[in-house]
Amino acid sequence: MNTTVRTRERTVSPSRRLRALSREQLPNRQVAGRSLLYAILIVLAAIYIAPFLIQVATSFKTDGDAASNPMSLLPQTWSTAAYERLFLNSDFPVWFQNSAIVTVFVTLGRVFFNSLAGYALARLHFRGRNLIFALLIAVMSVPGVVLLIPKFLVINQLGIYDTYVAMIVPLLTDAAGVFIMKNFFESIPASVEEQARIDGAGTFRVFWSIVLPMARPALVTIIILSFQGSWNELSHFIVATQSPELTTLTKGVASLASGQLSQGTQYPLKLAAAAIMTIPVAVMFFIFQKRIMNTTDGAVKE
Repeated sequence: MNTTVRTRERTVSPSRRLRALSREQLPNRQVAGRSLLYAILIVLAAIYIAPFLIQVATSFKTDGDAASNPMSLLPQTWSTAAYERLFLNSDFPVWFQNSAIVTVFVTLGRVFFNSLAGYALARLHFRGRNLIFALLIAVMSVPGVVLLIPKFLVINQLGIYDTYVAMIVPLLTDAAGVFIMKNFFESIPASVEEQARIDGAGTFRVFWSIVLPMARPALVTIIILSFQGSWNELSHFIVATQSPELTTLTKGVASLASGQLSQGTQYPLKLAAAAIMTIPVAVMFFIFQKRIMNTTDGAVKE
C-alpha cells in the first residue's frame, strides 16, 4: 500500500503541483484584497461622516467652546442651550411646521401625478406623445435656477404669491419622477392588463387596481426622492413667499447661517438647527432604503 501511494505522488506532474500551490495561495490573496478594500471604504466613510459628527458635537457645546475647539468631538461642557433657544425663544417650531405641511402635500401629490403622467406616456397612445416625452427630457436638462424668474412671474400673475398654494402647487410634479414611473410601467408586460380590460375595467381602473400596486418599488423611490427634495427645497420658497409666517426650515436655517438672525458666530445654534433638519430625511431613508426601486420587482415574464 505504501509503495502504491509513493508511486502516485511521483507520477503527479509539476503543472498539477503548481496549480495546487496557486489554489492554496489564492485564499490568502483574496483575504488581503478584501482587507485592503475594506480599509479604503472605512477611510472614505470616516471622511464623509466626520463633518456630521462634528456638527452634532458642536451643537452641544457652548459658544466659547465651539469657537476655541471647533473640530473637537467631545464638548468640554455639555450644553443644550442651543436646542432650548431654538424651540423656546425662536420661530424654529413655525419653520418646522411649514416644512412638514409642504413636504407631506408635495410628496403625496408627486406620487399621484407622476404615476398618472408616467402611465399615460407608457401605455396610452395619443398624438404628440413622443413630443411630450422629448420636452420632458429637455426640462430635466434645464438647471432649476434658470426657471426661478419665470416661476415667480407665473405665481405673481396667478395671484397666489406668498401663500401655501404658491409653495405647494408648482412642486406637485417633477420631470425626473415622471421619467422613473414611465420606465417602470414599460417594464410591466401589457398582457397583465388585458384580462382586466376584457372584464370591462376602464383605463383608470386598470391603472389604479392592476398596474399601480405592481409599481411599489418605483413608488417607494418617488416617495423618498420627493420627500427629500421638498424638505430641502430653498430656491422655490425664496421666490414664492416673503412672509415670516411662511418661512420654511431651509429659509430659516439659511438665515441663521448667514448671521441675519443672530449676532456673533453662534455655531452651536446654527449647527443644532441643521442637525434637527436632517433627522426626518434620515428616518425616511432608513425606513425605505431596502425598498428603493428594483426594476425587476413586479414585472411578469411573458
